[in-house]
Amino acid sequence: MSTSRRLRAIGAAVATVLLVGGCAAGTHPGAAAVVGGTEISVGDVDKTSRAVSTALGQDFNANVTLGELVNNALVEQVREERSIPVSDAEIAEAAKLVVRDEASYQKFQQDTVSRDFLNQVAAAAVTTIKLGGGTGVNDPLAQQKQQAGIAAVKDASKDIKVTIAPRFGQWTDGAIDGNISGSLSSESAQAKARREAAEAQQQQGQG
Repeated sequence: MSTSRRLRAIGAAVATVLLVGGCAAGTHPGAAAVVGGTEISVGDVDKTSRAVSTALGQDFNANVTLGELVNNALVEQVREERSIPVSDAEIAEAAKLVVRDEASYQKFQQDTVSRDFLNQVAAAAVTTIKLGGGTGVNDPLAQQKQQAGIAAVKDASKDIKVTIAPRFGQWTDGAIDGNISGSLSSESAQAKARREAAEAQQQQGQG
């Protein structure tokens, strides 16, 4: 799986929940989305889309970017509510697992925007595993714990309102409908991402 598809699949997996979206209430001109009390501006979306596209060497469009930013904000709020500790060292380790190859990882590090985005995705992954009772990305049952964490996020997010500006589409099941390909939010893509993560962890354990 390419780095771009892995980033998208992980983002979809960590926040597979049904949220309020596609309405103007809760957003204003210049806002792409509001997640609880966190506003994501159109400028943030465009800036992140450009930076990640440059790091990947391929298009990471605005709708995919917004979906990931919403997922990251949602999981961060759940993490704060549950007081889940995630250290910088854990984020750094998870970030390398998300990107996998060192050259791609270094490209993300060259720009503060792409670096911050990757760290947010990594933090969300660690948080989800810990919400499921795991210790982190090196937990021998990380895949199983992540699934339990997804359920925990779904339950905790019931009281977190998410609104998406109509120009971007509608937020359903952890993705923006109608603007990204089905493979990015399909169950098969998520399953593939989880399997690859599990395989990587097994290889580390054998090393």
